[in-house]
Amino acid sequence: MCITCGCNGDGHHLHGIKEKSHEHHLSEHHHHEHHSTESRVLTLEKDILHKNQLLAERNRGFFEARRITALNLVSSPGSGKTTLLERTLTDLHPDIPCYVIEGDQQTSCDADRIKETGVPVVQINTGKGCHLDAEMVNASIKHLKPSQDAILFIENVGNLVCPAMFDLGESARVIIISVTEGDDKPLKYPDMFHSADICLINKIDLLPYVNFHVDKMIESARKVSHIDTFIQVSATTGQGMEEWYNWLKEKAGVECGELRVES
Repeated sequence: MCITCGCNGDGHHLHGIKEKSHEHHLSEHHHHEHHSTESRVLTLEKDILHKNQLLAERNRGFFEARRITALNLVSSPGSGKTTLLERTLTDLHPDIPCYVIEGDQQTSCDADRIKETGVPVVQINTGKGCHLDAEMVNASIKHLKPSQDAILFIENVGNLVCPAMFDLGESARVIIISVTEGDDKPLKYPDMFHSADICLINKIDLLPYVNFHVDKMIESARKVSHIDTFIQVSATTGQGMEEWYNWLKEKAGVECGELRVES
C-alpha cells in the first residue's frame, strides 16, 4: 500500500509491461530500523516523494529539450475530461502534433476513444492505484516517442486528492471541474486547486438545470490557489472552447508555431 496516499500500487500496467509498484518502493526500505510508527511513516513518505521528484525533473528536462508542452489534466470522475480532450484533439490535430497518456484504474475505454481522433496514445492502468506518477510518465514517453514542438496531454486518474502530490514533470497543471459538481469543490480539495495553473469549468450548457454558481466557485478557488485563469467551456456544444485554444496558443505557441483552430 502506498504510504503517501493510501492507494495500493500493485498492478500498474503499460502496454502489458508491469510497472514497479509502490509496494516495491517500500520494500527497499524495510531493512531500516525505526523507533516509532510515526518516524517510519514519515521516512518512507519522504523517500517516495523524493524519488518521484527526481524522475519528474528528468521528464521536465526531456520536455524542455524537445520543446514539448506537457499538460497534466486533473479532475474528479465524471467531469467530462475525456470528452473535452477528444474535442480539443479533433480541432488541433493534425495541424499541431499531439500525443496523449491516458490514466485509468482499469480498461482501455478512454484510450480507444482517443485513438479515434488519430492521435498517438498510451494507456496506463494503475490497478488499485489512484494517481499517475513520474515513473509511469517516463515509461510512457519512451513508448510514444513524441516529436519536437508537440503538445502532450496527460489525462490523470479521476481523483482530486492524490494526484496533487505527484509532480509528473508537466509544463502546466489543468484542473477541470464540471457544473454538475458542487461549487464548493475548491474549499474541499484545496491542495489540488493550489497546485493547478488554470481551471476549466466544463458542461456550462447545463447551468440552467443545476444549482451551481460560477462566481462562487471562482471566489472559493481564489482563496486557496494562485489560479487567475478560469475558462467556462462546454465540450459538447463547443461553447468557450476557442478561449481554451487561445490559452494553449499562448502556452505552447512559441514551441508549436501558430495554432490554426477551426471553430
